[in-house]
Amino acid sequence: MTQRIFENTRKTNETEIFIKLNVDGTEERKINTGIGFLDHMLDLFAYWGHFDLEVIVKKGDFDIDIHHTNEDVGIFLGQAFKVALGDKKGINRNGNASVPMEDVTAHVAVDISGRGSFKLDLLGKAVAYPLAQGEEKYKMEYAEHFFEAFAKQLGMNLNIRIDNPNPDLHATLEPVFKALGKALDIATQIDSRRKGIPSTKGVID
Repeated sequence: MTQRIFENTRKTNETEIFIKLNVDGTEERKINTGIGFLDHMLDLFAYWGHFDLEVIVKKGDFDIDIHHTNEDVGIFLGQAFKVALGDKKGINRNGNASVPMEDVTAHVAVDISGRGSFKLDLLGKAVAYPLAQGEEKYKMEYAEHFFEAFAKQLGMNLNIRIDNPNPDLHATLEPVFKALGKALDIATQIDSRRKGIPSTKGVID
C-alpha cells in the first residue's frame, strides 16, 4: 500500500505551523501548539486514531489571543489528512464511535465525502462553561472553530452529539476527541473489498 503521509509547514502573517502525519501510524505523537489544552486533546485524538502526528506551532499571535492559532491548526490538520489520503481509493469513507467519560458520552460520526460540514448537538441543553481550561483560557467556542476548520479543509461531514454535557469543559471535550480519533481511524482504513473510490460518482473531491 502506498504510504499515506504528509509533511509540510504552513505560514501566514499570524502563524507558522509544521505538521507531520502518517495515517497508518503507530501512535507516535509530538504535539506543541503553544495551547496546552489543545495539545492534550490532539494527543488523545492521535492515540485513539492510531495516527503518527507531529504538530509544532513555530509562531502564533498569542499576544492577542489563541483564536488564530487554534483555528489554523484545525485548517492545516484538515489539509494534511486530505493530502495524505490522496484519491481516497479503497477507504471505508465513513465511520462512527462513541466514548464515555464519567457521565458524559460523546458520539462522533464522520463521512469523508469531499463536502465539508460540521454539526454539534448538545441535545438542546444550554450549558454554561464558566471555567475556561488551562492558562490559555480554552473555551468551547474554540473547540467548535477547530472542528469546523478541520472538517471543511478535509472535506468531511463531522457530526458530534454529546449526551449529558456538563460545565467541566475537559470532561466534555476529552471523549469527543477520543471518539473523533476512533471514527476517523475507521473511515480512513482500507477495505480490501473496495476496488476503487468509495463513491457511486467515482470521485471524491
